[in-house]
Amino acid sequence: MRQTIVAGNWKMNASKETVNTLVVGILEGLHNVKNAKVIVCASSPYLSQVEALAVHSQLNLGAQDLNVNASGAFTGEISADMIKDFGAEYVIVGHSERRSLYGETDEIVANKVKAALDNDLTPLFCIGELLEERESGNTEAVVTRQINAVIAKVGIEAFKNIIVAYEPVWAIGTGVTATPQQAQDTHAFIRSLLAENDADIAQTTPILYGGSMNPANAEELIACEDIDGGLIGGASLKAEDFLSICKAG
Repeated sequence: MRQTIVAGNWKMNASKETVNTLVVGILEGLHNVKNAKVIVCASSPYLSQVEALAVHSQLNLGAQDLNVNASGAFTGEISADMIKDFGAEYVIVGHSERRSLYGETDEIVANKVKAALDNDLTPLFCIGELLEERESGNTEAVVTRQINAVIAKVGIEAFKNIIVAYEPVWAIGTGVTATPQQAQDTHAFIRSLLAENDADIAQTTPILYGGSMNPANAEELIACEDIDGGLIGGASLKAEDFLSICKAG
């Protein structure tokens, strides 16, 4: 049985004060979360602060991106070793905003997945289609292309250490959410795609839903057979909302 995973993606929303309030609030309610693994993916400047606040707790820490290089002349970038230096074990890779706003191709994303794995970080590997791709019936083709790029780079065995996050781009930050059936159908397809390479790995790979999951819809979404939790954006910025989603698992 796959464990429910709920990961908060704070994106570029933070200050020392708000991070303190948010993490303290999450920690105060975390004892009521019985089944889910809980991760917060902080902006790089706040990794140290979250590490200090969450020490000796069940709250797991992740980063939002990484550079494939170990070090060097890459101004503004963050390496896997830097992420690990703050006690983080997870990193978001290939988020739709990185793909659309910063031009990250499937090849770039696959290289970042490999860099994370090579440095003992667990990638939260994001895939998903644009609105026009869904409306033209290309959802399956898009996620197939994105997943196969990673399989070609690291092999199917690597998915033992990868968390997949399906994020329909048209449902991120728009308030529009895929219906549970739409989400389940795509999650089931993703699992079948993995199963074409290895049926056992397909059954154990966590696949999170990343399209505007919130306290109102989390329980129904997570109840779906192939939805193993969520990658949470806006709702992760309020401790009460985030904990409500965590408890839905």
